[in-house]
Amino acid sequence: MWDQRYSSDEYAYGTQANDFLKQYAHHIPKGKVLSLAEGEGRNAVFLAQQGYEVTAVDSSSVGIEKAKRLAERQGVEINFVHADVLEYEVGQEQWDGIISIFFPLAAPARKQLYKKVTSGLGNGGVFLLEAYTPKQLNYGTGGGDDIELMQSKSSLLEELPDLTIEHLVELERSVVEGQYHTGMASVVQVIAKKISA
Repeated sequence: MWDQRYSSDEYAYGTQANDFLKQYAHHIPKGKVLSLAEGEGRNAVFLAQQGYEVTAVDSSSVGIEKAKRLAERQGVEINFVHADVLEYEVGQEQWDGIISIFFPLAAPARKQLYKKVTSGLGNGGVFLLEAYTPKQLNYGTGGGDDIELMQSKSSLLEELPDLTIEHLVELERSVVEGQYHTGMASVVQVIAKKISA
């Protein structure tokens, strides 16, 4: 599916970074950042422009090739990894930040991934996420129609038990990101920090 979606010359979700990421990226300590399901590169490029050392993982080789071209045009260096995000070795305590922007996953896969995210963050590291909530089905402006792939404040609280929540809101906002995310949307946003004992 994703190779097909990214096969157009146009960038499916645009070339500008996600608004929530742009607004809150400064909460991530400067250093190494991992972008999960990066797609065509817009968020990784933005973070690299802010001085982060970025690794971007995606399962679509087509998306990664477009991301590489975008990074080259913007004059930034990014480590791109073609891999199934759920099988990617996040490692232990090595990331200053990990981001997940509109990455649709069912709950069992999310729980597995978020455990790896928690282990992978260093002390003081930040997990920043934006996802669609089930109310997004009322808008139909992106995110598909599978409620199982959507998230909420309660699901995030349950699935991130070992991180300290610094920001957690559900809200309706205008999301204009290419042709597949356009219009009013219902989203959940979280910034969670790892604070080691």
